[in-house]
Amino acid sequence: MRSIDINCDMGESFGAYQMGNDPAILPYISSANIACGFHAGDAHVMRITVEQALLNNVSIGAHPGLPDLQGFGRRALEISPQEAFDYTVYQVGAMQAIAKSCGAVVKHVKAHGALYNMAARNEELADAIVRAVKSCDEQLVIVGLAGSDWIRAAEKQGMKYAQEVFADRRYEADGNLTPRSHPDALITDTNEALEHVERMVVEGIVKTRLGERLPIQADTICIHGDGEHAVEFAEALNSRFKQLEIVVRHF
Repeated sequence: MRSIDINCDMGESFGAYQMGNDPAILPYISSANIACGFHAGDAHVMRITVEQALLNNVSIGAHPGLPDLQGFGRRALEISPQEAFDYTVYQVGAMQAIAKSCGAVVKHVKAHGALYNMAARNEELADAIVRAVKSCDEQLVIVGLAGSDWIRAAEKQGMKYAQEVFADRRYEADGNLTPRSHPDALITDTNEALEHVERMVVEGIVKTRLGERLPIQADTICIHGDGEHAVEFAEALNSRFKQLEIVVRHF
């Protein structure tokens, strides 16, 4: 049977702040991208999230971001490729240590928020981050925006990769995500989001915000766990894949 990975950003609570509903989402995904303390998360939350992922047979990934707790890592910061390298090594290394303490292994790395979007359009940043991941473990899988500089950087450096598509985000004509600052950036209607995902996974096509149809490779689908109806959507997406006889499993 055909298969697809569903990933979700997790472990984004820290201190007294609670973000998302990780325990409720975990049964419906196959990969967890766990925040590493820069944009969100802390050592305690990282450990708890790893343990919860193990209980649900969900693959563990590091989710490094920009050092911006106040902006949740969604504000673009001017950083050099060397800074991107150092930030990535620091965060991936922390995630690997915590996973090891729980008897687990980190399998993939996906950058968060602004860092992810910056590198999708900036070959130097993407190269630096992929090189950082490679220096931590050459077996790690790079998760990056389908068709972007992420994928080219991973190919160039001989790293395994998974091309990612987004269930609740609109796309521009260049294949990049519509910026969150745009009023029409998010897909909030469940049926529309399900059709959007099915088109990408089954047909290999994404319909852009302005109606163009672009080819796209979907190895893994990102869903966001902090939305008001996140759990209901995750359940609906799994049901749709069952109807299509597509198995949800880690890439």
